[in-house]
Formats: sequence, C-alpha cells, structure tokens
Amino acid sequence: MVKIKIKGRRLFVLDTNVLMHDPTALFRFDEHDVFIPMVVLEELDAGKKGMSEVARNVRQVSRFLDELMANATEEEMRNGIPLDTIHQSENGPLLGKLAFQTKEHSDRLPTSLPSSKVDNTILNIALALQEHHPEQTVTLVSKDMNLRIKAAIVGVHAEDYFNDKVLDDVEQLNTGWFELPEDFWETHSREMDSWQEEGRTFYRVSGPLVKTWYPSHCLFHESDGFEAIVREINGDTAVIEIVTDYRNSNHAIWGITARNREQSFALNLLMDPEIDLVTLQGPAGT
Repeated sequence: MVKIKIKGRRLFVLDTNVLMHDPTALFRFDEHDVFIPMVVLEELDAGKKGMSEVARNVRQVSRFLDELMANATEEEMRNGIPLDTIHQSENGPLLGKLAFQTKEHSDRLPTSLPSSKVDNTILNIALALQEHHPEQTVTLVSKDMNLRIKAAIVGVHAEDYFNDKVLDDVEQLNTGWFELPEDFWETHSREMDSWQEEGRTFYRVSGPLVKTWYPSHCLFHESDGFEAIVREINGDTAVIEIVTDYRNSNHAIWGITARNREQSFALNLLMDPEIDLVTLQGPAGT
C-alpha cells in the first residue's frame, strides 16, 4: 500500500455513486478541481429513468452539467469549466473547475485488475491523472469501500464522500426540550404576566434563561409538572403557552395517546397548524 502526501490544490475524481447520492457534490470541493470520467457519464445516463430518489438525483446532476456547459466557452471546455458560474459556497465563490475525460488512457493497472470493469476504468484514469497533473494531489472520491481499498493498493489517494453525513453522535443534537431548574419560578416570576385566549393559557416571563430558548422550544418543570412551549422571544422576555397533555386519553388523537413527556411534546408540535415542519429523532421502530 502506497502512502500519498496531500499537498496544495487538489483534483477530485468522482465515482458515479457519489453523484447519485448527492447531486450537489459537484460544488462541495471549494477551490479544488473536479474530474468526471466518461464512464461515469455513461452510468449516470443509464440511471436517469424512473421515479426513485437515485433517478431524480441523476436527473439533477444532468441539469447541473447542462447548465455549466451551456455557459462555458470553448477554452473552458478544454481546460476546465469554472464551477462558480452557477453555484456558490457559503464562504464565497467557488474557484475550482470541472473537467471531463476527453481521451483514452493507456492501461496502468496490474494484470489482475481488468480495465474492462467500470471501477477499474475509473481507477486507471486516476492513475493517469497523477502522471499528467503532478502539481496536484489526485483523490478518488467513492462510496464504494472496495474501490477505495484497491485505490490505496495501487497508489491512488481515495476518500469516502463526507459532505452529506449526518451527525454521528446523536447526543450532540438539540433535544428540542429544556428542563427548567428548581428555582425557576423564584428567578423568573418577577413581573410575570398570565392570560387566557380561547381556552389556552399563556405566560410572559423574563430572566436570564430566556436567552437560551427559541420559538417552539418545549419546557418543563419536574417538581410541579409544568409543561409549556415557547411562542415568542423578544430579548430576555418570552411568551410561553401551556401545552396539551396528550398522555391523557381525553386528548387522544384518533385513539393515539403519548407514552411519555417527549411524545406529548411531539404531538403538540405536530398538531400545531402554525408549525410547518417538525423533525423527530428516536430509536428504530419509534
């Protein structure tokens, strides 16, 4: 296995599965260049039909490529199309270029790796690019672990595609709820207002904790069973509303009740017509 030293500007060779997985992968490599082998375009063309998510992703990739090429000059087609012509990163314009394979490359693979196989064809192209672009680190990006292993063996730097990864440690995710401290009423009840509207109970509270809340944040006070949701935030003042207890069978929704506080909070959010999107996280099966 050959160790590759990462240096300077890089050239990323994209495997088909990366673009099928995330159409915006074209624009995820900042100032570095992107290269697409011809065999990848052929595989994308073969996967564009149907209503599956993969087929939709492929069609989106085709739209991106079509738009990039429509705006490209002849010189850009030869030397690379600037990716910032239709897409910009969060930190400003992208400086990298997109290049396509325009010629065949002689076989550089060991005889044990037949070049007729698509994966090996991509690997052979990456080896050729290393020779033609010694000033750049050529990196093969693929979701295929076996292809990355073969790349490492023959001396091509390879990486998985990470830009779309969800957070691995779910403990770092915001829970959506906040447990009020035992002394909450003592520290936040000064100048507190309360009122009712259409059978709903509201409080206007002020204090240091308010700045850590956000709209639709669920709150509870363990000792007295107080449960509420944040409706408005204005500086260190918040309007909160007492939630419906969906653990109570009197509030069942089509016979469905909550098993615990968290599920009751979730049902309060889901049943609120003012909230357009609710995201929930839990163990498989819940």
